[in-house]
Amino acid sequence: MAASTQDDFEFNTQDYYSLLNVRKEATLDELKASYRRLCMLYHPDKHRDPELKKQAEQLFNQVHQAYEVLSDAHSRAIYDIFGKKGLEVEGWEVVERKRTPAEIREEYERLQREKEERRLQQRTNPKGTISVGVDATDLFDRYDDDFEEMPGGGFPHIEINRMHISQSIEAPLTNTDTAMLSGSLSTHNGSGGGNINVTVRRVTSAKGWGEVEFGAGDILGPLVGLKVFRNITSRCFLTAQCGLQFSPRGLRPSCSLMTARHLDQNTMGYLQWRWGPNSAMTTSLVRDTKSSHFTLALQLGVPHSYLMMSYQYKFQDEDQTKVKGSVKTGWFGIVVEYGAERKISRHSVVSANVSIGVPQGVTLKIKLSRASQTYLFPVHLTDQLLPSAVFYATVGPLLAYIAVHRLIIIPYTKAQKEQELELQRKSSATDIAKKKQEAETAVLLMQESVRRIIEAEESKMGLIILNGWYGKFVSDTSQKQEKAKVIDVTVPLQCLVKDSKLILTEASKAGLPGFYDPCVGEEKSLKLLYQFRGVMHQVISADTEPLRIPKQSHRIESES
Repeated sequence: MAASTQDDFEFNTQDYYSLLNVRKEATLDELKASYRRLCMLYHPDKHRDPELKKQAEQLFNQVHQAYEVLSDAHSRAIYDIFGKKGLEVEGWEVVERKRTPAEIREEYERLQREKEERRLQQRTNPKGTISVGVDATDLFDRYDDDFEEMPGGGFPHIEINRMHISQSIEAPLTNTDTAMLSGSLSTHNGSGGGNINVTVRRVTSAKGWGEVEFGAGDILGPLVGLKVFRNITSRCFLTAQCGLQFSPRGLRPSCSLMTARHLDQNTMGYLQWRWGPNSAMTTSLVRDTKSSHFTLALQLGVPHSYLMMSYQYKFQDEDQTKVKGSVKTGWFGIVVEYGAERKISRHSVVSANVSIGVPQGVTLKIKLSRASQTYLFPVHLTDQLLPSAVFYATVGPLLAYIAVHRLIIIPYTKAQKEQELELQRKSSATDIAKKKQEAETAVLLMQESVRRIIEAEESKMGLIILNGWYGKFVSDTSQKQEKAKVIDVTVPLQCLVKDSKLILTEASKAGLPGFYDPCVGEEKSLKLLYQFRGVMHQVISADTEPLRIPKQSHRIESES
């Protein structure tokens, strides 16, 4: 389900499991034990100071709310799957309580669909493509003698010989009906045309949909088409399409049928038959895994028959780098293509491919995808197989990418991340201030309990928390800068000590009583210095990593 932008930036540190410091698999007895302990700590009747009493009441209500949700199997199942937002969805009160998590998920999705229907009219899905073809054959294949006496003859002549622009939008009519409007304009060597299409799609069931298309253009004439998709089995589907083109030469019918089947978890087999102006029978095999993508296709038809094989390797890096190569041969000749693709920002992907063909020549294809918009720049370098054209088509884009990536993309991405982090901090400033105040209040309320716990632990040489810091630790900065991003959590941690043991669950520690997030959006850790059996211990734990102390491995070996 699509979420709004506001939802994406919503700051919510309330974690009921972390607040009660229990496992996600905690039993009802474990929940009760933690709840009773926190109730004794935060109960308003235990504090005489009016301000402390008011603040204790707020914390007590939070603990009570967390216990109410987690101790109820129905509410807990909803919370485990969808969090607090799931509990806020209207309609849960009429849902039967004896349901499995799968049934609860299905009901939640139904309620969300009803909510989405009220927002359908506000949403579109614009998609567009701009293609600019460049003729740069004069760079590698020119007759210098013919241009010596012409003005400007010393410069190669590079021109744009074709352009294509297409755009489409979607307009949801109901939860099952969608209208799509698309149009395109094309020009090639001074002549061109355009067309416009309207498509209405209806989802008939979970297994299929159908759509009707109406189109008009200044070249081929009006078009009427019908397309149907159907899942035959869980591993096989079928697509059928037919159309009728009203051209100046008369009616031009067309028809196509495609079936596909999952051969295994990563492999698909396709079989397609087309009848019309470009009749053909095509079969293909596609294998897509986490690290590679392989395609093998064979087409027999008019006017072209071909055999094509392509392979793409996917690097497991942050930029999702891919390198690919393909070979295609048929009546038209042979074409070898190779290239690379890389993500340059959150929504942008750039790729460059070199196409070498006989008799097509050498072409460099540059592609930039930005969200749902695509920009294509095919640059035709030569009609012949010239080594110099192949070399520059390969090395040129690589050097250009390295320069642009280091001088523009890296600084821009870094600034963008800092801007988003700052935006997240500003949007959550109010919540952070509230959490900080609650944490400081909790620490005040813990003082008496901590004093008794320390006395009990000292009497048996048990677990004493000497120092506890939570936040982001930067080793190469000054102590002042380091403290600006960490908070002292010695008291809250000592308050959690029971029977000379401290156990923290795998939830974020920012939700623990007396804690808050001192550096929103950044990685945090917990640093502890504690004493057990008179021996000093030290440990650093990641934010969501479970922690259990004391441990022998945490001992600080004394220098002899």
